[in-house]
Amino acid sequence: MKIKLDFFMVRIVRWHLVIAITLMGITITTVANSQSRLPDITHEGIDINEVWIPMPDGIRLAASLFMPTDREATAKFPVLLEYLPYRKDESRNSRFQLFSYFIKRGYIVVRVDIRGTGTSEGKLIEYEYTDQELEDGEAVIDWLSKQAWSTGSVGMFGISWGAFNSIQMAMRNPPALKAIVAIEGTDDLFRDDCHFIDGMMHVDSYEFGQDIANILPAPPDYVIDDAYFRDRFDTEPWLLIYKRQQRDGPFWNRASLNSDYSSIRVPTFVIGGWYDGYRDSVPRMLEKLEAPVKGMIGPWAHTWPNQPYPEPGMEWRREAVRWFDHWMKDEDTGIIDEPRFAVYVRERHPPGVVDKVPGYWRWEDGWPIDRTKKRALYAHTDHSLSAARPVDSDGQIHRLRYIPTVGVEASGNVNWWGDFPWDQRGTDAYSLVYDSDPMEQDLEILGFPRAILHVSADAPFANWIVRISDIAPDGTVTQVAGAGLSGAHRKSSEEPEALVPGQVYKLEFDLHFTSWVFPKGHRIRLAVNNAIWPMIWPTPFAMTTTLRVDGANASHIVLPVIPQSDRARPDFLPPAKDPELPGYGYLKVGDETISGYAETRSIERSPLAFQTRIVSSGTDGSVYPWATIKYWEEIVHKAQDNDPARASVTGKSRYTIKLDNRTVTVEGDLSLTSDRKNFYYTYTRRALENGKLIKEKTWEETIPRDHQ
Repeated sequence: MKIKLDFFMVRIVRWHLVIAITLMGITITTVANSQSRLPDITHEGIDINEVWIPMPDGIRLAASLFMPTDREATAKFPVLLEYLPYRKDESRNSRFQLFSYFIKRGYIVVRVDIRGTGTSEGKLIEYEYTDQELEDGEAVIDWLSKQAWSTGSVGMFGISWGAFNSIQMAMRNPPALKAIVAIEGTDDLFRDDCHFIDGMMHVDSYEFGQDIANILPAPPDYVIDDAYFRDRFDTEPWLLIYKRQQRDGPFWNRASLNSDYSSIRVPTFVIGGWYDGYRDSVPRMLEKLEAPVKGMIGPWAHTWPNQPYPEPGMEWRREAVRWFDHWMKDEDTGIIDEPRFAVYVRERHPPGVVDKVPGYWRWEDGWPIDRTKKRALYAHTDHSLSAARPVDSDGQIHRLRYIPTVGVEASGNVNWWGDFPWDQRGTDAYSLVYDSDPMEQDLEILGFPRAILHVSADAPFANWIVRISDIAPDGTVTQVAGAGLSGAHRKSSEEPEALVPGQVYKLEFDLHFTSWVFPKGHRIRLAVNNAIWPMIWPTPFAMTTTLRVDGANASHIVLPVIPQSDRARPDFLPPAKDPELPGYGYLKVGDETISGYAETRSIERSPLAFQTRIVSSGTDGSVYPWATIKYWEEIVHKAQDNDPARASVTGKSRYTIKLDNRTVTVEGDLSLTSDRKNFYYTYTRRALENGKLIKEKTWEETIPRDHQ
C-alpha cells in the first residue's frame, strides 16, 4: 500500500567499483570502505555521484548527488533532499527521471538511504520514523547545508514515506530546512496509516512485504555475511512491533503532527489524491498550520501526479519549483499571491477502476471553505433518507445481524479508504441502507461528511462502518465517502472502553475527505454496518446491533454542500517528458511485462463451512545485463461467519536477485490468527544463496487483543 512503486518498479544496478569522487575540482572526501558502490555517471547533462554522509556516531549514510554537469567550479545551489528506506541504488533510473526537472531549474537533488537500509551502514532502524531516523535526518540536512556546492538552503520533498518524514523533519525545524513539499503523507499515524485504519486492526501486503525489502543485503553485491545477519536479517519484524500498539498514545504521537500543529515553522506544501488513503491531512494542515502552507488535491491514487493513476495528471514539479524558488532563492514566483488550495472537483463515475476521472480543477482560498452549507439527512423507518427530521415514534430502531465477512466490495482491491471500491450492492445487501429521493439538480459536496449514530450492541466490542454512495438510475452504486469507528474508541482511542451490552450510545465521527457531484436524477445512499472485511479485522463476538431512526435522536449524516460559484481555475501544466538512463528495463515472461501489486485474485465462499477466503497476489521484476530482481507476494485473508473470533491472515513474499555468478533469495512467511482473547503471530525469514538455505529465523508471539 505505502509507496511500493518506489521500490518494486525500480531497476537493479550492479557495478563493482570503489568510489573516489571529484566534482569539477571540488573534492568530496570519503572513507575507505570494502563495500562496492555504483559508479559515478553523466547522462543528459546530469552527473550522478555517490558519497557517504557521516553521522555523529560514526555510521555513514549512502547518498546519491544529482547535479548539473555544466555547473561552474565555484557554483552554489540550493539542495533538495529525498530521504527513504526504499533503496536508492535500485531506484536510480526512476529518480533520474524525477529529479531531472529540478536539476534543470537550478537545484542539486540528493537521495539518501535511511540507516540500515539500501547501501547505508548501521543497524536497520527499529521501525518507521524512529528518533534515530529523524536525528540522522537532521545531521544529513546540516551536512548538505555546509558543502561547497550548497547555498546553505535545504528543501525536502517526497511521496508517502518521503512525505511522512518531510513533515516530521519540519516538526523539528532544523535551521537549514527552508521549505517542504509533502505528497500523500499524513499527520495522524494511528488512524490514517496502514497499521490501524481508523484505529481498527488492519493487515495488508505492504506490512509484511516491506519487511523483506528492509532486510535485503546492500547492493550492488548483495553480500550475505555476519554483519548482514546482525544488522538486518536478525532485527525484529516491524509488523510484530506495530500490532502490540493497538491504541493511540505515545508510540504513535511521537511523530504525528496532529499532536501539535504549531510545531512546524517551515513553509509547507501538501499534495494529496482522492484515491489515496492519506488525503485527510491536506485540509487539516491547511486549516491548522501556523507556518505558511499551500495545498492541492487531485484525482490520483498513491502515485506521483506527473505519473498519474488514474488520469488526468499534472506537472506538480512546476508548482514545487515555484514554491522552493520563493523560499529558497527569494524569487517572486507569484505562488504566494495565488489562492492557497487547488482542488480537483470529482464528477460522477461508475464503480470500479476508471482510466480517467471526470471533473475539473478549482481554486479555493483555503480551508475550511466559508460558503459550505451543512445539510443533514436523516435515516427514516421506511429506509428513506431526507432532510426532514423523523417524528418521535417510541424509540423506533432498526436491527442488524453482524456478519464478519461483509465489506469486500467496499474494501476494493487495495483494502483502504482509497483506490476504487467496487459496486457497493454486495456490501449494502448486509447493511442498513437509507436512500434519498432522486436529486432535482446537481449537488456538489466537498469536505468531511459527518456521521451521527445512536446505536447499541449486545456484545462488548463492535465497529460501526458508515458509507455514502451515489445510486445511478440503472442501480449501480459508487462509494463516495466512508469511515469506521470502534465502539471501544467512542470516548478516546488512547483509553478505550468496552461497550455495555444493550446500552445506547451516541457516536459522532467524520468520514474521510471527499469531493463528488451527485448528478440530477441520482440518489444518495447512507449505509451502516459493523464490518468492512478484509480492510478491518473482525471483532470477536457474534451480535446484533441497533440503529435508532426516529425523533430527536435519529441517526443521520451531515453533508458539506458547496453552492455553485464562478471560482477561478488553476492553469496547471501537463506532465513533462523526462529523460531516462539507458539500459534499464522490465522483466518479462513471454510477451508479458511483469509489473503488479497484490490485488484480489479470488473470493471463495464456502456456505457450508461459513467461511470466506480472499486471495490476493502480485509480482514485479526488472532486468539488466548484470542482474535481475523479481518480487512475488501473496496474502490470504480468512474469516468465519459462525465464529467471528476465528480470523487469519497468511502471507508469503520473496525477492530473487540473479547476479552474474550467484542467486540471492530472501523470503518471508507470515501467519496471524486470532481467537476472542489474543492474536497469534508467527513469522519466518529465510536467506538462500544458489538455492541453498543459509539461515532461517522464526518469531512467535501471543499478542493480547486490546479492545480490537
